Amino acid sequence: MDKPRILIFSIAYEPLVGGAELAIRYITDRIFDYEFDLITVRFDRAHPKQEKIGNVNVYRVGFGSRLGRLLYPAFALRLAKKLHSKQNYQITWAIMAAYASAAALMFQRRFPTVKFLLTLQEGDTIEHIHSRVKGFKKVWQQSFKKADYIQVISKFLAQWAVKEGATCPVEVVPNGVDLEKFKIQNSNVKIANQNSKFTIITASRLVHKNGIDILIHAVSKLQTSNFQLQILGAGPEEARLKKLAADLKIADRIEFLGNISQEELPKYLSESDIFVRPSRSEGLGTAFLEAMAAGLPIIGTPVGGIPDFLHPHLTSPLKGEKNAEKSGIIPLPRGEGEPNGLFCKADDPADLAEKIKILMQDSDLRKKLGQNGKRLVEEQYSWDIVDGKMKGIFSKILYFKL
Repeated sequence: MDKPRILIFSIAYEPLVGGAELAIRYITDRIFDYEFDLITVRFDRAHPKQEKIGNVNVYRVGFGSRLGRLLYPAFALRLAKKLHSKQNYQITWAIMAAYASAAALMFQRRFPTVKFLLTLQEGDTIEHIHSRVKGFKKVWQQSFKKADYIQVISKFLAQWAVKEGATCPVEVVPNGVDLEKFKIQNSNVKIANQNSKFTIITASRLVHKNGIDILIHAVSKLQTSNFQLQILGAGPEEARLKKLAADLKIADRIEFLGNISQEELPKYLSESDIFVRPSRSEGLGTAFLEAMAAGLPIIGTPVGGIPDFLHPHLTSPLKGEKNAEKSGIIPLPRGEGEPNGLFCKADDPADLAEKIKILMQDSDLRKKLGQNGKRLVEEQYSWDIVDGKMKGIFSKILYFKL
């Protein structure tokens, strides 16, 4: 008996990968009850028009340039109709509510019996997303209203889907972590580096929403020179951030390491003391989960999907909830999980500096928070758990009346 086939619409795919693309790869590599085809943009003429990557047959459309992104829905629809005549898809799966969902929506209008699954991985603020769809917002919202099922990576995105008009089932299935990659034990590293500089690390695309400028301002306020900040990642703000570090006279304490491969990432994390990313917006924050898997305490902002996994340590048991809230710390309700990090206010370098100081000065607290975070990721964010939930969604779409 032939396996059910799923057609994935994704604006990008390997070798151009981010969190959403990695999620597709990890999920499809572990699910063998379905056949997967994927249509993406051919951003470079060196990329083949068709190849198999893992368990996915990848088809690329476009001219080998960025123009292909704008024309992707039309190109993807044309190819999808051709493939459907041969493959008879049972599900179309769109990755994010943009170009990919537009292609899936047009396909659904022509083939209404094929179920439509929409995945939301958006990390930008809702205001920014709305500004980009200004003028055709009602048309764009059809992706939410016409989807048969919506999978989101955080509670924040689940609420957003409903606000945009979703009436179908909406289920939270977060991105996962490859736990095997983060099995490096960092206790020996810490002993060996006891006399070295305190290492603050962040892994982030260098864009405004990730708040790396706030982090640089914050470390400039630390009243010690016995630290280093490692910034993993690249992006359009790199030159501006380097200039900022120079202007603040701390360029010698900051390393801009550029893009680091997934294979190298665990080593950098294991040799660090804390992970910090003062995001202005965040769909979930997989980089935080990877840092937690490596045993690091984390500092983040209470925005987007971050509160799903960052269970904050109250900085002082003597402070009441009112003072805690003023300092950017949200009191943790009973039963929500053991503390694994600290919250800082968004866009507040002084508050972030204070939170960094707390962890710099308390090695026992760092160890406790790191252990709690590692345990949380192992119990709730492994790809095996995610894959099981995604298989459940595929089954519900195919075999249950929604």
